Amino acid sequence: MEATEKTLSIKHNMFWNTVGSLTNLGCQWLITILVVRLSDGYSAAGIYSLAMSIFNMFSQLAQYRMYTVQIADVERKNSAGQYLTFRFFTTFMAFAMLAVYSIATCRIDTVPAVLLYALYKTAGLVIDVMHANDQVGHRMDYIGKSLIMQGIGSLLSFIVVFGLLNSLEGALLLMTVVTIGIGVIYDYPRSNRISAIKLGITQAKVRAFLCGCLPIVLGGIAASAAPNIPRQYLSYTFGDSALGIYASVAAPVAIIQMGATYIYNPLLGYLVERYYSREKSFFTLIGKILAGILFVGVISAVALFFFGKLLLSLFYGAGIAKHSDLLQPMLACAFLTGIAWFVNDLLVSLDNYRGVFVGSILSLISAVAVMAPAQVLFGLNGPTVTALISNAICLIYQSFVLGKQTQEWFGEKR
Repeated sequence: MEATEKTLSIKHNMFWNTVGSLTNLGCQWLITILVVRLSDGYSAAGIYSLAMSIFNMFSQLAQYRMYTVQIADVERKNSAGQYLTFRFFTTFMAFAMLAVYSIATCRIDTVPAVLLYALYKTAGLVIDVMHANDQVGHRMDYIGKSLIMQGIGSLLSFIVVFGLLNSLEGALLLMTVVTIGIGVIYDYPRSNRISAIKLGITQAKVRAFLCGCLPIVLGGIAASAAPNIPRQYLSYTFGDSALGIYASVAAPVAIIQMGATYIYNPLLGYLVERYYSREKSFFTLIGKILAGILFVGVISAVALFFFGKLLLSLFYGAGIAKHSDLLQPMLACAFLTGIAWFVNDLLVSLDNYRGVFVGSILSLISAVAVMAPAQVLFGLNGPTVTALISNAICLIYQSFVLGKQTQEWFGEKR
């Protein structure tokens, strides 16, 4: 890092990361609402939802869990340029597979929107590499400001094009152009000051990344499938409308769930530094992170208890608001999921890929095993109960693995 590039405190980094992430996430959520409100029917909303679902299927391959790996690379064993070049490789492969899948399985008139949405999200994933570089350099104000611009830029682009022309493809195209522009004009120069970004990577390094990170990528796919398969089962047994109700109620809870990542994500690099230097403050920082997640969970539970039904009615109407009883179980699940995500990402940061893989597979197996009886016993709450059980099993196992690893590490003589 250049001497002229100052670093920010933990509090300032957390502030900018949280504000930026929440702004971007809120704007993305508003787009899913506006695609319904600004159109005459539900066709555009259905296509947009389809595009999101298909991209999510290939997002794990595109990311390859490299963000967490990169921010844990505090000794800079690999350069920012190598990470960026590898991201270009993985996103290209994921986009190519997504294109083939879309052409083979989707109606031809929906394919352009699906591909444009994938291109839009891919642009953000490329920028993420620069954000990871910023985080290693303790300059998350760059990340926060970029995310704010990306969120607002995407929202305004969607409103202007879709609102005036009723063209989903046109809106997605402008959103993509705006995102790329932010990456080129704002992110690249600032990230390059922290650590010079020179594209290039050897075949040996690509193979090392592909093989070395494969367990956590497979674990990520399993962890992603664990909550999604029960949702598909809900649609299969109760119909698409039931899944629509469930997804609508879950939307505001998902924002709260992401709040956990905004608490711990800026601190992963600090945890790695304290772990390898064997500082006891490693455990103190873990305690503060868990306390922060608990605080967010309690505040959210109180807020949704009093205002949850009003919130659902305001955004989705009375038809969805009458299902506000789904909120509290979802919130409990979000709280547990947030802690599970933290432990999972911490294991990745500490290079315990086996623990990540095994825990994620246990989560998937348990989800598939209990989803049918949970559906019968709890109805629309079936996917939530399934997620609670599968996350609890994963968390118990990975917490045991983390505890054993840290006990052995801190117990060693220097």
